[in-house]
Amino acid sequence: MDTFELISKHGDHEQVVFCHDKDIGLKAIIAIHNTALGPALGGTRMWSYKTEEEALVDVLRLSRGMTYKAATAGLNLGGGKAVIIGDPKTMKTEAMFRAFGRFVNSLNGRYITAEDVGTTVRDMEYVFMETPWVTGIPKAFGGSGDPSPYTAHGVLMAIKAAVKERLGGDSLKGVRIAVQGLGNVGYHLVEYLSKENAIVTVTDIDQEKVKRIAEKFHAKAVSPDEIASVECDVFAPCAMGAVINDDSIGKLKCKIVAGGANNQLAEPRHGNMLREMNILYAPDYVANAGGLMNVFVELEGYSPDRALDKTTQVYENMMQVFAIAKKEGISTHVAADRLAEERIKVIGRLKQTHLGLASRPYATLKEVKNR
Repeated sequence: MDTFELISKHGDHEQVVFCHDKDIGLKAIIAIHNTALGPALGGTRMWSYKTEEEALVDVLRLSRGMTYKAATAGLNLGGGKAVIIGDPKTMKTEAMFRAFGRFVNSLNGRYITAEDVGTTVRDMEYVFMETPWVTGIPKAFGGSGDPSPYTAHGVLMAIKAAVKERLGGDSLKGVRIAVQGLGNVGYHLVEYLSKENAIVTVTDIDQEKVKRIAEKFHAKAVSPDEIASVECDVFAPCAMGAVINDDSIGKLKCKIVAGGANNQLAEPRHGNMLREMNILYAPDYVANAGGLMNVFVELEGYSPDRALDKTTQVYENMMQVFAIAKKEGISTHVAADRLAEERIKVIGRLKQTHLGLASRPYATLKEVKNR
């Protein structure tokens, strides 16, 4: 498919930047989806994509999701994302991330980056050496560090909201929850669920990690191929996207799908299929907004207590989505989109009518912190 046709297929993006430094080995793509509410903020993912087209599709889908995530979370941020093509275990160098940071800096604040799958706080430190437009930097530099505990806490709030909606109470004691993926977010989610006395089943492609975490939190371990068909109350995808697809959806034996992964539905029609199956879907970009809330607090002047408190808002945001879905007789993923699009429309128009520092969309980080 033609590149411009592919971009058009995946949303009305404002800007797509291809970043290439042959000598260093950098191949990256930055996608800015929408800046109606503020600068585009979204993490940088490093992954061994099979093709450059696969990387482009991923960054387009992820950046659109960030627009909707920020809007439903009530943040004055737009949606953007970046991907670096390469193996995060073998190809990372200081030069690569500093070169990437220079590309980010060239956008002059239209895009603010952070860590994501395959990148770390240390990587963001290298990016910070070349640009101020990065969050999730080490605490020694005044940042918030790893945002994954806050993402996981937001997912916990989403699960509680879904359990309240579907099962009638938001206590997780004895609730059976199957967690797919034990990366940073999945690990912290299992930790939270353990404290809530949930009955947890876990899986990951890294079997050593599965064994270690299962033993630590007294969880049951299954293979990656088994997790979708585990009989449970909540299926919590916390790995890569498109996990709800034509192959997996018929295997589900859960009442709720609520997890931390981005783009869990392979296609929008799968959200409708979940509704027809009487499985409550907690839209992913509402559920996993805790990490974005955390780095937004970093822009304001960081307080870990304020960041954690802010992530509790995910519960009310999710309940609002469920209420819209019931009132209008629509799937929850459609309800979430409507909630986001209405805020973008109303607040985006409002921001266009004001001048001055408070409404400048790309003020410097120093100015933002000193408002």
